[in-house]
Order: sequence, then structure tokens, then C-alpha cells
Amino acid sequence: MFRGHDTPFAYLGDQTSPDVRAAARKGPLPWITVAPGAPYFVTETGEPWTPIGQNDAISWDELKGLFRRRDLPSVERHLRWLADHGVTCLRLMLEYAQVRHRYFEQPMGVFPPNMVRLWDDLFALCERHGLRLLLTPFDTFWTWMHWRHHPYNRRNGGCLDGFHRVLLCPEARSAIKARFTFAVERWGGSGALFAWDLWNEIHPAQAEGSADCFNEFIHDLSAHVRGLETRLYGRSHPQTVSLFGPELWWRPHMPLKEPVFRHPDLDFATIHFYRERTIDHPRNTVGAAVDTGRIVREALAEIADGRPFLDSEHGPIHTFKDKKITLPEPFDDEYFRHMQWAHVASGAAGGGMRWPNRKPHVLTAGMRRAQRALAGFLPLIDWPRFRRVNLNEEVEVSSARTAAFACGDGRQALVWLLRRGPLDPKGMLRRDAEPISPRVRVPGLKAGRYRITAWDTRAGAVVGAFEADGGDGGLAISAPPFVSDVALAIRPA
Repeated sequence: MFRGHDTPFAYLGDQTSPDVRAAARKGPLPWITVAPGAPYFVTETGEPWTPIGQNDAISWDELKGLFRRRDLPSVERHLRWLADHGVTCLRLMLEYAQVRHRYFEQPMGVFPPNMVRLWDDLFALCERHGLRLLLTPFDTFWTWMHWRHHPYNRRNGGCLDGFHRVLLCPEARSAIKARFTFAVERWGGSGALFAWDLWNEIHPAQAEGSADCFNEFIHDLSAHVRGLETRLYGRSHPQTVSLFGPELWWRPHMPLKEPVFRHPDLDFATIHFYRERTIDHPRNTVGAAVDTGRIVREALAEIADGRPFLDSEHGPIHTFKDKKITLPEPFDDEYFRHMQWAHVASGAAGGGMRWPNRKPHVLTAGMRRAQRALAGFLPLIDWPRFRRVNLNEEVEVSSARTAAFACGDGRQALVWLLRRGPLDPKGMLRRDAEPISPRVRVPGLKAGRYRITAWDTRAGAVVGAFEADGGDGGLAISAPPFVSDVALAIRPA
């Protein structure tokens, strides 16, 4: 037994080779940190790093070979393929409670060797292929839904009568800290760990209907993890806490914004973009992008200290979970790509983290191509020195049928132009429409000469580059002709 913060926990054996454990603890990947003075991320060596990826789970098709080492080669091939497509990050939960044989503790406080070995292997493989993990300790949705089976249930030897008190119960708090202690001591030294999502979708229902404890709960977990990492490794990984986004507009009377967007202990902010109808049950591929841009703008307005912001879950959850429908692949690919570009162009970090909501629960090849296209665009912006503000409503476009998503500072800007139509009967933008070339004015740029690079987000390629002079009113240009959308990277010539 090991005693950590008043809760004893045990690890029943170790069947992992010493070299795998060593790679997971002291891998070659540099750690990720927030860029000094900019709302983006860099490696500890100062290189720009952008989270491109999605949510995954240890029991889903592409990672299920990790369990009991049933098929490690297939998992490694998959991770290598992800890296080749520009993916840099996976968001994962230490346990995925949809099934009963993936609990990280069984019983509470005891860490099964099969699960520990699974994570040893995954960390080692991510180190090998340059991928990183946004890690959260609990799958709060399935824990709630399958509470009768969970090891923390008092009937199963745990400490809680119900998950509705998990944020309030001192015994549960000690158990949560013990889980973090185990994970930090075993994998916290790895550069494959991008960041901790200290709590997935913090919710009033986890505290008897109140959000009053959120700030204290976050502070307690944050201090515990950061203090332990600092003592062991001399530094700490970035931290955040996620929120189911619709709660912000469903419960405006509750104190939800302060802990999520401005908590002093957190390094970046994240919510889950499940806007009703346009995102969670889309009928066309444009509305989701427009609402993504709106959500990012609203979120950035809540952040007072310039910390990074990103979506860590989105997708057609109502279509898939409630309607039992998997979106047609061409439609879903375009919906995915449009949300990705609306997210990054509006000033969020990366392209957002899709929850697959497909059968099987994997992203399509078209979505992977979209991620690779975004990765190809990234070098066109100097992210570590990009002190952007959102410009979605400030950028002027001569075409009323074109939506603009933009962010910029005094020396750089990123603009994504998306036509609002025409749409085909399936809700997708028509590819046979006549190209347009609207005039665009980007405010805020200092007077000087700029180089504008136009990027085809579908093909992942430069489709034009030119220079233009900006004056006191910003930069006014004509966009290169495009059928559906185009991204513009603007930097000093």
C-alpha cells in the first residue's frame, strides 16, 4: 500500500518492461507550455506547438489493441498515421466508464496492472511518434450513467452514495487526489503529456445543484497536481477544466464563467461546443461554422489575462446519440472542416477537438485530410508572437453572402472567408458555384507592406500570394477568387 493524501492506494504488480517505463517517465519530447505573452502554446525549447487532434478512448476501435497488449502493432501504426496527418494531440480519459473492464481503479484505491501497463505503453508510443495527450482523470458522463457499477460507489466498496456529491465529499476528494498522485508519479515526467484537464465537464449536478464550490475544488486539485509535479520534476504541465458549453447559456444565473475562463490557477480555458441545432444536430455545414465563430468570440471576451482558449469537445452529439444517426461522410467532412477553420481563425488555439459521434467511433479519412491541411497552414503565422484579438465583427467584406472569421494584432492577421451559399439539397456548399473575389478590410494592422498568402483549406495548398500596403485604416485587399472558402495569412512583407 502507498498512502497519498489520506487515501491509501495500491498497485498490484508491475508487468511492464523497465525500458518502457523509463521512456514514459523521461522521454525525449520537450514539455509544452503557454507562449510568453501570447494566447498559444510552445515547447519548452520555444518552438510553436498547436493542438490538432480529437477525443479518443482506450476502448474504441483505434486504441483497443492496447488492453492486455492484444494488438500493439496496430495501435502503433495508427499513431504513426496520425502524426503523418498533422495530428499533434489526443484528448483521453484515464478511465472510460462506458464499459466495466476499463476502470482505472478496481476497487477504489487499487490500480489494476492491465490498466497501468496500457498507459505505460500508450505514453511510450506517443513519445516515439511525437504525439501528446490532453488527459482528464474521469469520464464523468459514463460514470454518472453507470454509477451503479463504479468502484467509487459505496455499494462497491467506494466512498460515495451518489455522484451528485463528488465535488463536495472529503473522502472522494482524497481519492481523486490519490489518482492524480499515481498518474503524476508514473507519467508526469513525460513530454507526451500536453496538459491536465483536471475535471471533465464540471457541473452543478456533481455538487447537489450548486456551482459555489467550483473555485475551491479547482484550486485544491490544481495545487495538488502542480505542487507534486514541481517537487518531482521542477516544473508543471499546463492545466485547464472543461465545461459543457450549453450550460453557459442554459444557466446564466449561476457562477460558471469565473472558474472556467478566469480561475487564477488554470493556464488555459476550454469548453465543449455543443450548441443546440447548428452543432449538435446540424442541417447544413455553414451554421455550425458561424456559431463556432460566435462561441469563440464570446469566450475570448470573458478571458481577462490573455490565456489560450480552445474547444476540447464538439460534434453532432444529438444527431448521433439521441437520433441514432451517423452523418453522411461527405457532409460530416465539410461540417468538420468548417468548424475547424472557424475555430482557429476566430482566435482559438488549433482546430478544436472533435468527439467522433460516428459508427464506428473514429474520424473519417476526410477529417484527417482536413487536419493535415490545417497543419500545413500553421507555419504561415508566427504564433508565439501573435497577440491576437477577435475580429469576426470588425472585418469588412463586400459580399453579404460571405461570413468572415478573423483575428489579428498590429502586425499579423488570420482571415477565413466562408460563403453562406448556395447550398445543395444535402446542406453542403455547392462546388459548381461561380467563384467570387470580395473586397476585404482588416482593421488593426499597422501601416506598412504586407504579404498575403491564400490557402485552399480543402486541398491544403497555397492558391495565391501577393503583397499590399496597409494604412491607418488597416489593410484593404481583394481576396483571390474562391468557390466555397479561403484562408488568408497576413504578415509583414
